[in-house]
Amino acid sequence: MDTRKKNTANNNIQVRHNITSKSCLLSALFCLSFVFCGCRGPEKETIPPALYHPQAPSEDAGQTADTSGGDPDTPADEISIVMVGDILLHTPVAESGLQEDGSYCFDSLFANTDTAIRDADLALVNQEVIIGGSELGVSGYPCFNAPYELGDALIAAGFDVILHATNHALDKGAAGIQNCLTYWKQYPDIAVLGICDGSGTEDGDGTDGDDFSVATGSGWGQRYGRIFLYEQDGIRIAILNYTYGTNGISMPASMPDAVNLLEEETVRADLALAEKLADFTIVCPHWGIEYQLIPSAEQEYWADLFMKNGADLCIGTHPHVIEPIEWLRDDEGHEMLVYYSLGNFVNWTSSSGEGIADRMVGGMADVTIGRTPDGDVTITDYDIKPVVCHLSEGPDGVSVWFLSDYTETLAAEHAILLQDPAFSREYCVDLCREVWGDSFDFQ
Repeated sequence: MDTRKKNTANNNIQVRHNITSKSCLLSALFCLSFVFCGCRGPEKETIPPALYHPQAPSEDAGQTADTSGGDPDTPADEISIVMVGDILLHTPVAESGLQEDGSYCFDSLFANTDTAIRDADLALVNQEVIIGGSELGVSGYPCFNAPYELGDALIAAGFDVILHATNHALDKGAAGIQNCLTYWKQYPDIAVLGICDGSGTEDGDGTDGDDFSVATGSGWGQRYGRIFLYEQDGIRIAILNYTYGTNGISMPASMPDAVNLLEEETVRADLALAEKLADFTIVCPHWGIEYQLIPSAEQEYWADLFMKNGADLCIGTHPHVIEPIEWLRDDEGHEMLVYYSLGNFVNWTSSSGEGIADRMVGGMADVTIGRTPDGDVTITDYDIKPVVCHLSEGPDGVSVWFLSDYTETLAAEHAILLQDPAFSREYCVDLCREVWGDSFDFQ
């Protein structure tokens, strides 16, 4: 367990929901045809496959390290991972953090969820908005920019990995990227993915896995090109982050690789290197169609590509609403769990009308990985914890709650009711059931 996190964590550790089975309808193989590639779609396991598959011992099985210490009752080492969706600094959200002296404080955003974030070994967040600092002007939709205090709040909440590859990464151009990275470089224990200023700070050149070094003791790795490696208990995790685009804004001439894009040749090469360096690969794509509760054909295509190139877990963002969770499996039996969209974590849209309430509901992906008796690293447990972004006027008026803690009284006071009167706690529960099914406990 990462001692850096445990020193700041609340001792009230939440009991994790252990999913032992999922009952869903079987889906058939189907064919996808799209503009850039026609290929057979991924095989979907609507009843999740076994979390690992014991194999007959190989000839060199005796050389495999015993991760249980020789005691069959001792569980293998496990790593807990959580991730949350889009953090959007719409103007009312920014105003909720404005202090009398002109500074900002956004601690209230995470006050009701930070224990679960800190308790995880590895906590990821999709930071939709570039953190360019107040000097570039704090701004909301459509050209976002956040003050540095938002980064302070992310650190205080316990996040370890900040995902910046989003369609809004270039909203403030080269200056936004540079300011954001300069801010994060003050915190070497925080991994920042998805953006690059071209300064050559990445370790290695992506050509020789032996050049990569892992920091021991702290559990923290270093960046290797577009890949971040984390090591704990002898298990190496590779994390990759890409976006479908940048709202038509071209890469700055001085930073031709400023934002990681979903470009097939690059992604395939990154996944091949991740397979060489790590035991378990996580891909975090910014993809899909906004406000659509089902994955698009493009999401299906990329998920299939990730899985067939060795990824083990895919957690998506961008649609601003929640989307399904599924298992994919290739012909060789390799499996990948995909959360198509976690929806919003923080937002206050200015839009009104039917379906706006959907944007208030998000999810915290909750995944445990471990080493199996035969030495493989795989998913041993997974869950989704629904969250609600609660809105009210005034200072500290925006805060995220777990749906399990969110009351009817709070729901009746939610400011989104002025924009979509359909919102209620029951509405949130029904939406989760519609998208994620009845196998999860949303009450």
